[in-house]
Amino acid sequence: MLNKIVVAGTLVASLIVGPAAIRTRAQDSAPAKASTDAVEPGHAYRVDFVISEIEDGKKINSRQYALNLNAGESDQLKVGTRVPVEVKQGEIQYLDVGTSIWCRLRDRGNRESSDRGLRELSWLGNDVMVNVNTEISNFAVPDQQGASLRPAIRQMKIESSTIAIVGKQMVVGSVDDPNSKRQFQLEMVVTKLK
Repeated sequence: MLNKIVVAGTLVASLIVGPAAIRTRAQDSAPAKASTDAVEPGHAYRVDFVISEIEDGKKINSRQYALNLNAGESDQLKVGTRVPVEVKQGEIQYLDVGTSIWCRLRDRGNRESSDRGLRELSWLGNDVMVNVNTEISNFAVPDQQGASLRPAIRQMKIESSTIAIVGKQMVVGSVDDPNSKRQFQLEMVVTKLK
């Protein structure tokens, strides 16, 4: 009788423990799934900018600038002069006059915040999302200055957020000079470095 109880107990234990042991062995031998949280390595890009001055449909002047950026980061370049300006008697502040370009670039490996938290940018595919703030300022020529004895400064600003195709040149924005028949145009091309 004791033998029958031991055999029945062993049979019940094997029915309870057996399937769990089989599942554990199957899970251990199954190939590991690729992590969905794997982070794609960062990419480096070069952004080339061209600021063109156009009059009567003809390009009369252009300036070229370039920035190297890592995806998800921003950078800035400034070219110009710091001009002292007297704001009150004996109080001087400096004003930047020239060209300033700030750029942020993100690709599919980055995330952006939204009203629902962070969202993936994988939908970009091979394209990139570029934010650009450009400011061009210079001294007005004497006939545009008016009666003021202090120098007048003209300023044009282009702020843009766009999706760019890597390797393709595109116009980011253009502005008309209100004091002449000239137009300023900002173009860029993004090149993947790594």
